Amino acid sequence: MTGRTPAKPAAKSVELGSVFDELKALLARYAPSFTVREGAVKNKRDYHLKIQRPLVIDGKKKDDLWFASVIQQKDSVGFYLTALYGCDEVKAKLSPALLKQLDGKTCFHMKALTPELKKDVDAALKVALAAYKKRKWL
Repeated sequence: MTGRTPAKPAAKSVELGSVFDELKALLARYAPSFTVREGAVKNKRDYHLKIQRPLVIDGKKKDDLWFASVIQQKDSVGFYLTALYGCDEVKAKLSPALLKQLDGKTCFHMKALTPELKKDVDAALKVALAAYKKRKWL
């Protein structure tokens, strides 16, 4: 034993862990309607909600359909809202503050989670859930 004390995690890592935990808790409220998957991304904290049954979407057969995911990255936490791919009305209903976090088609990069942004994420999940139900995917 060298007598060294283990290094403490960086503050950023702790903050991102908190962001991940809060986003995961939001997603977990919707879990009863979905199949939950964790540990899908090697060496990263992740949590996913998906529909695990055959579906036909735009004439194409699919074995499953992702709904939302949260993955802790090195510099941010990714919140993925799959409904942005095929449900145009979802993006139109998102708050401007949440849309500022959007990078790409479905991924929001979060470095901090204010109470307002947390409400925006929850509202986005509600809109996405309604879109999935409208299409009879759930």
